[in-house]
Amino acid sequence: MRIGHGYDVHRMVKDRKLFIGGVDIPYDMGLDGHSDADVLLHAICDCLLGAAALRDIGKHFPDTDPKYKGISSLLLLKSVSELLKANGYSILNIDATVVAQAPKLSGYIEEMIDNISKALCIEKSRVNVKATTEEHLGFTGSGEGIAAHAVCIIE
Repeated sequence: MRIGHGYDVHRMVKDRKLFIGGVDIPYDMGLDGHSDADVLLHAICDCLLGAAALRDIGKHFPDTDPKYKGISSLLLLKSVSELLKANGYSILNIDATVVAQAPKLSGYIEEMIDNISKALCIEKSRVNVKATTEEHLGFTGSGEGIAAHAVCIIE
């Protein structure tokens, strides 16, 4: 058994769609990044890659490569899943937390779990997603950005 941890953060910007967990969330701002900037899926990719000692998301999908410009992070997650399988690993569970003052995410959690489980070809019961605020403290609490933490166990 191996444990991985992933963390990602992106700043909020105008004129950009907001994708979290593969869900297009209606909001007046989105996350800045080379891909679709899906902070939750990036944290999950990093925790899985870390658990398998396969470096990190930047190594496999560099933001200097134009082929990843605007790409759906669900495709990146699927690639990570295939990489884990090619290295003989299976995913036992994922637990993730999105840290955002706004928008409220509770109504989107089930769809996020569904998207993640489908991308990884695992049962939904192996995926948990939570959302929290930081009570208006720090960059996430002020609405400047959104962060996500993820942990996993693979074998």
